[in-house]
Amino acid sequence: MGTRPAPHPLLIACALGIEQFALRAGGRSGAGGPVTVLRTGMGPAAAERAVTRVLADPALRDAPVLATGFCAGLAPGMHPGDLVVAEETRDPRSTTPCTGTELLVEELGRAVPGRTVHTGPLTGSDHVVRGHERSALLATGAIAVDMESAATLLSAVRAGERPVAAVRVVVDAPEHELVRIGTVRGGISAFRVLRSVLPAFFEWHRSLLLPRR
Repeated sequence: MGTRPAPHPLLIACALGIEQFALRAGGRSGAGGPVTVLRTGMGPAAAERAVTRVLADPALRDAPVLATGFCAGLAPGMHPGDLVVAEETRDPRSTTPCTGTELLVEELGRAVPGRTVHTGPLTGSDHVVRGHERSALLATGAIAVDMESAATLLSAVRAGERPVAAVRVVVDAPEHELVRIGTVRGGISAFRVLRSVLPAFFEWHRSLLLPRR
């Protein structure tokens, strides 16, 4: 009787300690294989270095990569605690298409019922975006911005062909501009949402293991 091949591990990348804590607090129940939650540090350069280093490990050679954490919403009407599922990530170097967007939207609806889920391009920045910059990025078609997702996914696909995705929780929006990152530590809705998303990530990962018809 043959043995089943070991499932590919899953790499989940975030930038901040508070994001990593939220994800770890969500537990590992339901994971379809080994899960690594990587704290990359802030900014695209830190994300690129961390992801490239980790994916050099043969154990993670084929791992799907999912970038997550907090983001700034660009569109009017967005609220802290809303979710953003990227159809693609963008930075000045490249655009990276995402895998399984529709499935993630569906599973997030189950994992965090009642939360609004937005889909569209997620753009990258090397600094915190405020004021007029937000409007300029919205005009490009992007719906949200963060500093690490684009660099994370670009580094992941450069390291080898693999499924990639990005799911972010809005913590800063046009009508709800964040004054300081310390505000997040007070246990606002964005933290609670991020703590609840892992089941959707695990279902996305599990779907990648199914045979294609």
